[in-house]
Amino acid sequence: MKVTFLGTGTSQGVPFIGCDCAVCTSTDARDNRLRTSVWIETPEASIVIDSGPDFRQQMLRANVRKLDAIIFTHGHKDHTAGMDDVRAYNFHDGRAMEVFATEATQEVLHREFQYVFQELSYPGLPQVNLNTITASEPFSINGLQIVPIRVLHYKMEVLGFRINDFTYITDANYITMEEMNKAKGSKAFVLNALRHQEHPSHYTLSQAIDVATAIGAENTYFTHISHQLGLHAEIEKGLPEKMHLAYDGLTLHL
Repeated sequence: MKVTFLGTGTSQGVPFIGCDCAVCTSTDARDNRLRTSVWIETPEASIVIDSGPDFRQQMLRANVRKLDAIIFTHGHKDHTAGMDDVRAYNFHDGRAMEVFATEATQEVLHREFQYVFQELSYPGLPQVNLNTITASEPFSINGLQIVPIRVLHYKMEVLGFRINDFTYITDANYITMEEMNKAKGSKAFVLNALRHQEHPSHYTLSQAIDVATAIGAENTYFTHISHQLGLHAEIEKGLPEKMHLAYDGLTLHL
C-alpha cells in the first residue's frame, strides 16, 4: 500500500490569505499546505479520501491517472468542494465515479451539487454513483476492506477509516475508547492536530499526542494543520519519538 498526503492544511489552507506570519511567509515547502486529503493505492484500488477545494490541483500535482473512488469523511466544504472535477475521470474511464458517503454527507452533496443529481441532465456534467456507508458497517471497494471509525467534530459525526495497517482520522476532537480500539495495531496512524490553543471542534497538538500515545501505532502523522501551529521544522523537532508532522507530498509505503 502506498499513501500520499495530497493536502495537510486546515480549512483555509496555509498560507492563510493576507497573513504575514513566519509560517505563511516561510520558504520551507512543508509549510505550504493545501486542504486535507490523502490518496491510497493498493493492488485492489486507487482511492482518495475527501475532495476539497484543491482537488484538481492535487490530482495534477500527484499525477493521479487512475481513481476508482472517493470516500468522504463528512460534508464540510473543505472536504467536498472539489467533487465537480471528477468529470476528468468520467471522460477518461467512461464511467461514473464511485462515491462513498453517509446519508448526512450525501444530503450535503445533493444540496451543493444539485445540478449533478437533477433529472434533466446534459453532456459534461459530473457523473457519480453514490454508495451509502455507516459508522457501524465495514465496506469494500474492489475487494479492499475499509473499516469506518466514528469520531466527533464538536457535535457532528465524522468518519475516519482503517484500511489494512493504515488509519486516517481528521476533523476530530473526541473519540470513544471503543472506536479508538479499531485503530490499534496500525503501522501508520493519521490524526488532526490544528494548533496549540484549545479549539471547539479540533484536537490541539498536545491532545492529538495523547490520543496517538493511547493508540500506540508504529508511526503517527499529524494533519489538518493551521498556520497557528508553527513552523514545520521547529514543531517536528519537539515531537515524541515516532510522531511526525505530515506535509503535502509525503508518501508512506506500508
